[in-house]
Amino acid sequence: MSIPSGAPAAVPQVPEAVHRRRWAILAVLMFSLLIVVLDNSILNVAVKTIASPSPTGLGATQSELEWAINSYTLVFAGLLFTAGLLGDRIGRKKVLLFGIILFGVGSAFAAMSGSPGELVTWRAVMGFGAAFVMPATLAVLMNVFERDEQPKAIGLWAGSVGLGIAIGPITGGLLLEHFWWGSVFLVNVPVVVVAVIAMAVLVPDSRDPKPGRLDPLGVALSVVGLVLLVYGIIRGGELADFTDASALLPIIGGLAVLVVFVLHEKRSSSPAIDISYFRKPAFSAAVAAIALVFFALMGVTFFSAFYMQSVRGWSALQSGLLILPLAVAQMVFAPRARLVVDRFGARAVCTAGMLLVAIGLAAFALFDATTPVWVMCLVFFVQGTGMAHVMPPVTVAVMQALPREKAGSGSAVNNVFRQVGGALGIAVLGSVLSTVYRGDIEGHLDAVPAAAREVAGESIEATLGVAEKMGPAGTPLVSAAHDAFMGAMHVTAIGSAAVALIGTIVVALFLPGRRRPEPAVARDERTVPADAGR
Repeated sequence: MSIPSGAPAAVPQVPEAVHRRRWAILAVLMFSLLIVVLDNSILNVAVKTIASPSPTGLGATQSELEWAINSYTLVFAGLLFTAGLLGDRIGRKKVLLFGIILFGVGSAFAAMSGSPGELVTWRAVMGFGAAFVMPATLAVLMNVFERDEQPKAIGLWAGSVGLGIAIGPITGGLLLEHFWWGSVFLVNVPVVVVAVIAMAVLVPDSRDPKPGRLDPLGVALSVVGLVLLVYGIIRGGELADFTDASALLPIIGGLAVLVVFVLHEKRSSSPAIDISYFRKPAFSAAVAAIALVFFALMGVTFFSAFYMQSVRGWSALQSGLLILPLAVAQMVFAPRARLVVDRFGARAVCTAGMLLVAIGLAAFALFDATTPVWVMCLVFFVQGTGMAHVMPPVTVAVMQALPREKAGSGSAVNNVFRQVGGALGIAVLGSVLSTVYRGDIEGHLDAVPAAAREVAGESIEATLGVAEKMGPAGTPLVSAAHDAFMGAMHVTAIGSAAVALIGTIVVALFLPGRRRPEPAVARDERTVPADAGR
């Protein structure tokens, strides 16, 4: 293929040996990402089983269940930025291997937990490992693909999230049907072993050739600020009261520390992250869209498991199969999103995608205890289609805004906003769900023994547990619990849809429109610099 007259020949940045095996490397990266996504989607199916009394589960309370999820999120979000910086500095392959091995160790011990407290601890260890995996996979991707192929590769990378969403609940359901609850964590171990071997053989190492001076103060400020902020958000959701001092003070403290972090980075001669990138409307809109879409979706994901299992009475496996349409939509459309963006532009595609997400979330407000399964499948498919047309374009916008050598930092920014948005979603929407449910169920607890009345009002699972112990006298309480939960779910779904609509407005206003295509250049007609990729 000849170079068009007058078009400059872009110099490739990837060595030929790496370029030839780039798709095999991408497969390994997707497999590594799959492990992290798989674990979280499995846990969403297993929460009801873990909440059951021993020996079936651990007898975890609603609060302990939230911490089993959020301890992972807290450590993960707090260390993402640091992990991305370390990958850029010491080598992304080393960081990736360290993270995946630690994740496997945490999974093995989580499976053996004898109490909710132990489970929370080992979930935090898993979050520590995952913080080093997630940014490294995307950073390696950006360094093994040329710029013109990056959108396609990122689409496939995002599609692996859909695969994890599909495999996780189904795998979790099958495991819970035949084994004890700990098997949902133990299944990670053999997958980790395969991933480590594949990484060691195929994945090349890369790092920033000129990382500059280390910025320990900036790193410390980012960790402290993110941990305080996410902890305050989680605590507020746990209490269903964000004005409580134990929630409000960490949130204010975290925001204050992050403000100091930004001021420090602006003045530093060797900043950990160039704050000036946030002045670009497309970059800021992309990270805001990531945060908003995960805010909306994570809260709904948390309560939909209780809707399907506690209200509809479906098993963990049946609930997992119902998520399949969302995952299929992700897998089908995410790798092809770049083609739609090429034709219509990122702004139009992401606006339509966010609108589909909002419609899918709003549909939960119309669900009841007899909603046909095909309707639920259609709603999940719409949600997956929307996400598939949002996540790849905004991820491309974030990653291509930064230089290739800063890919770890860029990936960390992408994932920090996603995790903070997700933590906010679970905390805020979870507290809305809890508050509305408690308000509705309180008037139906008169027949409950006084000693159990407070516990019965905590959640639908707690109410149903008390009703079961009451025998035939608890039958009216079961019906009241279902009605109260449905009312709370409807309110929460409307709130989720409103957040997604805000995201729709953000991307419609600030993401770039359609770009004029650039002349294609054949790789074999370029000159690869001798030191590229070293």
